Amino acid sequence: MLSVLSVLVTDGQERPALAVVRSLGRAGYRVIVCSSTGRSLAGASRYCVADVRVPDPLLAAGPFAAAIERVLRERRIDMLIPISEGALLALLPERARLNGVCLPFASKEQFRRICDKETVLRVASSLGIPTPTQRTLARSDDPARLGADGLRFPLVVKPARSVNEVDGVRVRSAASYVADRTKLDAVLSSYKPESYPLLLQQRIEGPGIGIFLFLWDGEVRALFAHRRIREKPPSGGVSVYRESIAAAPDLVQHSIRLLNEFRWQGVAMVEYKVDRNDGTPYLMEINGRFWGSLQLAIDAGVDFPKQLLAAARGQQAAPVLRYRTGLRSRWWWGDVDHLLTRLRHNDEHLALPPDAPSRWRAVVEFLKFWRPGDRTEIFRVSDPLPFARESINWILGHGL
Repeated sequence: MLSVLSVLVTDGQERPALAVVRSLGRAGYRVIVCSSTGRSLAGASRYCVADVRVPDPLLAAGPFAAAIERVLRERRIDMLIPISEGALLALLPERARLNGVCLPFASKEQFRRICDKETVLRVASSLGIPTPTQRTLARSDDPARLGADGLRFPLVVKPARSVNEVDGVRVRSAASYVADRTKLDAVLSSYKPESYPLLLQQRIEGPGIGIFLFLWDGEVRALFAHRRIREKPPSGGVSVYRESIAAAPDLVQHSIRLLNEFRWQGVAMVEYKVDRNDGTPYLMEINGRFWGSLQLAIDAGVDFPKQLLAAARGQQAAPVLRYRTGLRSRWWWGDVDHLLTRLRHNDEHLALPPDAPSRWRAVVEFLKFWRPGDRTEIFRVSDPLPFARESINWILGHGL
C-alpha cells in the first residue's frame, strides 16, 4: 500500500495558499498549513489537516525558517510549498537544512534576480520585448533625480524589489502614481532609504494581461492566461475580478524566452499591460511564485499545483496547454473593497486614467452578482468555511 505524501503550505492567510490546499487535498495529498495566526484562510479548508502557527517571515525570517524546519521534522513532511515572496526569501537559502524535503522552486539566486524588476526589464529589453520607458534612482540623493523633468507624465514610481530588508526585518514597498513634478517630489520624499533603488516608469494605461507558465527541465508543462477586469486598488494592484482568455502566441513566446534567460524552473506569472492607445503589450514584471488568481486557472482546467508536484516527484504528467476561456473569477471581499474605494474617493485622488468607469458605472457593474461563466474565488459549497472565516475577518477589520 502506497503511503500518502504530506505537503506543508506556508502563508495560509494568502488566497493562493487556499487554492493550493484545495488542489492538493483533492489530489490525495495530506496538506498541512502554517500561518502567523494559526487560524488562517487556507487553514479553514476541509482539505487542511492542521494549521500550525509560525512567526511572520517578513518580521522574523530566521525564527520563521527555524519554525518551518521543526514542523517539517515533527510532521514528517515530504514536500514544502512556500507561497509569499517573504517565505521564499527566508526558505530558499536554507534548502540544504530542510532534511531532504522537496522544495520545487528555483535557486535563491535565480529567485532574487527574477524579483528584481530593474534586472527583469533590462533583460527583456535586450531580447526585444517592449518595456516602459523608465529611469532608475539608486538612492534618495541620486543626481539623476534632478533630471526627472525629461520624463513624460503620468509616471509610476515603484521599488525595484517589492520586499527589502532593513535591520533584519523585511518590509514591503508599494508603487505610487504621480501626475506631475510636484507630486513626484512629494512621493519620492515619502520612500524610505531601504526602498531604493526606485524605478520612475512611464505609466502604461490599458488592460492587464497575465501569462502563467510552469517550466520544468526546459519544457512547458502548463500554460494559462487571463485579463484583469477590476483591481484593488482601482488604479492598479491585485485583481479582484478577472477572466480566462486565449494566450496570445507572441506574449507566450516572449515569456518563455525571458524565463529561459533566467534558467527558470517552476511556476511563474509574467505580467503585461496593453497600451490602449496603440495596442502594444509592455512587460511589467515577473512573479516567480503562485499568484493571487490561481483558483481561476484551476477552475479553467490548468491545475498548476498538481502539475508542479507531479513533476517534482518525477511523474510524466501530460502538459496542460488547453483550457476553458471566458471563465471569470470574483474575489468577493476584494471586489467590495474596490467598490468602497471608488465611492469614498474621487478619480484624481485614486490616480485613475481618463477613461476609467464612473462611480455610477462601478456600482452597476458590482451589482451584476452573477453572469454565465462567473465563479466565486473563495466561496465553494463543498468547502464553505474559508469564506466564513474571511467574512468574519473582513467585518472585524472594518470595525463593523
